[in-house]
Amino acid sequence: MPAARPDDHPTEGLPGDLPEDLTRLAALHGVATSYRPSPDRTVPASATAVTHALAALGVDTRTPGAVRAALAARETELRERLLPPTVVHWGDGGTPAALAALPAGTRLRVDTEQGERRDGAGRLPDGVHRVTATAPDGRTAEAHLIVAPGRVPAPAARSHGLLVQLYSLLSHRSWGMGDLGDLGELAAWASRVLGAGFVQVNPLHAAVPGAPTDPSPYRPSSRRFPDPVHLRIEDVPEFAYADDPERTRTLRERAARLREGVLDKGALIDRDAVWELKRDALELLHEVPLGPGRRAAYCDYLAEQGTALEDHATWCALAEVHGSDWHRWPEELRDPRSAATDRARTELMDRVDFHSRLTWLTDTQLTAAQRTAREAGMPVGIVHDLAVGVHPRGADSWAQREYFAAATSVGAPPDAFNARGQDWGLPPWRPDRLAEGGYAPFRGLLRGLFRYAGALRVDHVMGLFRLWWVPEGRPPTDGTYVHYDAEAMLAVLALEATRAGAVVVGEDLGTVEPGVRETLRERGVLGTSVLWFERDWTGDGRPLPPERWRADCLATATTHDLPSTAARLTGEHVELRDRLGLLTRPLEEERAAASADTAEWLDVLARLGLLHGTGGGTGTPAEEAEIQAVHRFLLRTPARMVGIWLPDAVGDRRPQNLPGTWDQYPNWRLPVADAEGRPVTLEDLAASPRLHALMDAVRERADG
Repeated sequence: MPAARPDDHPTEGLPGDLPEDLTRLAALHGVATSYRPSPDRTVPASATAVTHALAALGVDTRTPGAVRAALAARETELRERLLPPTVVHWGDGGTPAALAALPAGTRLRVDTEQGERRDGAGRLPDGVHRVTATAPDGRTAEAHLIVAPGRVPAPAARSHGLLVQLYSLLSHRSWGMGDLGDLGELAAWASRVLGAGFVQVNPLHAAVPGAPTDPSPYRPSSRRFPDPVHLRIEDVPEFAYADDPERTRTLRERAARLREGVLDKGALIDRDAVWELKRDALELLHEVPLGPGRRAAYCDYLAEQGTALEDHATWCALAEVHGSDWHRWPEELRDPRSAATDRARTELMDRVDFHSRLTWLTDTQLTAAQRTAREAGMPVGIVHDLAVGVHPRGADSWAQREYFAAATSVGAPPDAFNARGQDWGLPPWRPDRLAEGGYAPFRGLLRGLFRYAGALRVDHVMGLFRLWWVPEGRPPTDGTYVHYDAEAMLAVLALEATRAGAVVVGEDLGTVEPGVRETLRERGVLGTSVLWFERDWTGDGRPLPPERWRADCLATATTHDLPSTAARLTGEHVELRDRLGLLTRPLEEERAAASADTAEWLDVLARLGLLHGTGGGTGTPAEEAEIQAVHRFLLRTPARMVGIWLPDAVGDRRPQNLPGTWDQYPNWRLPVADAEGRPVTLEDLAASPRLHALMDAVRERADG
């Protein structure tokens, strides 16, 4: 009988009534049948959630007989196999359990990544190798063998740095949104003038084309390749040789109008308009022949990226013809390996080359930004952000469709902040296919990002361990957790980070499964600590003293999803949520709770002697002093990295993203602004007394 499709379900079951065979089958495939939102509460998963997750993994559960057959097959497979598909060998550990469990007398042969053949699995170089086991009874098995260092690289020294959504920081040279030229300028200035050790930016992954584009950088078309909307057009060498002065003049005029609209006329950042303009410019530059050296560099890039880039560029070319939802393309083009797709790739060769070249140009400017940061003295440089997943209709889900679970998306279960749970609309990777492929998609993804990153922030790093799978068309409450081989995921992360000499920061905010933070710390992955959430949750609930903070973390006052520090101190974040109908309690209760929370932290700051200059000041001076005190506190913790949210440095009131809203709030479209809401340019930052006063306080604490 064929495996059930994800939308084929047995009779809808209520939570808690799962048959024993189904429960055992789920456990053998890493599908949870319950979860614990708190230590004292266990919530059972529904039959719908469990059977859908199993079906998405190719397991037939449509009838009780099918469940019994699948269970027997899985038990036999696990009992009789010599090796799992992927084996992890930590460089600082002993023999992997999977190899130690082989029958006595089993012969091992290893074909290394470096092209060597070795007998036995003794001391091996780091890499992903192939191991072949031959048992005395003649049985054989092959597996991927990941040999990884025990930890990812640690920061060379303690440092402070800036956090910014790149699109939000315009300069007088930007074309309507912040770009990679601005990133290089910011990094060089922040290092040389402010003593910053890093600049952290939002994900710069390729977005799904078309208007209107989803503005969220956390729902990209591809995580494997960057978005050319971030290019600084004038920094492309071919721009100097564009043989059409009238077109270049028109492009500059359009760019000026977009920039002035945001900076002078209160317009929102219009990513679609920026991309339309830059695409026109890049079409012009595509007509300029590459010089011999540039051509050679481009050809090297094409060869290095291989099929992955060819697939990405082919998807972009096909999207221009058939639209950006590949599920609506002609049937024969939905398969990247079909003969029809090969023919289309040939027919669209010029467009495939266009999109390949754009990716190369973006990669070179990203690499240049990191080089600029390091040359300016930053020990880390640019911290890039890895989103949790990709858009279900985008390039990666087309090119790597066999690795994604069908009719399923990633989300979060109900919790104290969201009783309905969350559905993020991102298809999850299939853990079984990852293991069978030696985690090649994850390896390739990381290798691409580490080309130009001094550090990588992994959004929702708990997803290396488990993800909440939500069936298509069902509410998030009908989801369940599916587990991944965290040891293998972490081994790949450690391997690629070490090869690049890069730091890794995990975003581990919210509900975290017991043992996850400890495992991440053991492997050198830094956590994320946000001041307002750091309380003694196992004790009296009061603010955690600085000396009790963990050292292995990036410590910040806020994030892109949270209120700015000024808004939190003044309570304006409560008023904003009230205006948008997002409060779950009466306004006065929310005000009182927020005020009490802020007052408690201000009391801590005062008792520690961190509040300076608030005695006779009113309004802005007192607020500035409180923001400085917050950052003095962060520097008093042992955190290895301390991040300053750039909008905090100029008194910005508005969050960049307000979870729970779509078109009610201009998420991902706001420029950095001052306390009065006036946009602040990169040039303004360099002359901002408020920013320099904050950074002086930070350096005073860092040096003291």
